[in-house]
Amino acid sequence: MAHPINVLFVCVENSNRSQMAEAFARLHGGEGVTAFSAGSRPSGIVNPKAIAALRGFDYDLSKHHSKSLDALPSIEFDAVITMGCGDACPHIRSHFHDDWPLLDPSDMSPAAYNEICHAINSKVKTLLSDLGLVIDAELQKRERT
Repeated sequence: MAHPINVLFVCVENSNRSQMAEAFARLHGGEGVTAFSAGSRPSGIVNPKAIAALRGFDYDLSKHHSKSLDALPSIEFDAVITMGCGDACPHIRSHFHDDWPLLDPSDMSPAAYNEICHAINSKVKTLLSDLGLVIDAELQKRERT
C-alpha cells in the first residue's frame, strides 16, 4: 500500500459514535489507516461513557478531543462515514461515502450503550476489510475472549 487509507467518521456532537469509530479504525487498521472524526455541531467533550467503553478494548479515548468539520485537513478522504447527522452533514470530498443510521447512545442505559459500541466496532471492521485492509488477527482473538 502506497499510503494509509484516510477515513473520516462524522456525527453531530463528535462525542460518542464518531469518536468510537475513529478509535476502532485506529485499533484495527494500525498503520494502514489514518482515522479522523468530527462533528457537525461538536459538543467540545468526549462522552465519559465512550471513554469507559473503549477502556474495554485497551484504548485510551480520553486523549481524543471533540472537534468540528472545520478542523479537518483539506484532503479528499478515501471513505467518509456519517452517523445520523442528516442534513447537518455537508458533502465532504471522498471516494466512498456511507451513512450508518446508529442512534446517539448518549442517554442510553449502559447495556444499550455497549450494544451501539459493539455495532460500531463490527461496522468499522467490515469497512476496513472492504477497503482492503487486513484486520489484526491477534486483536480479534482478544476481543472474543
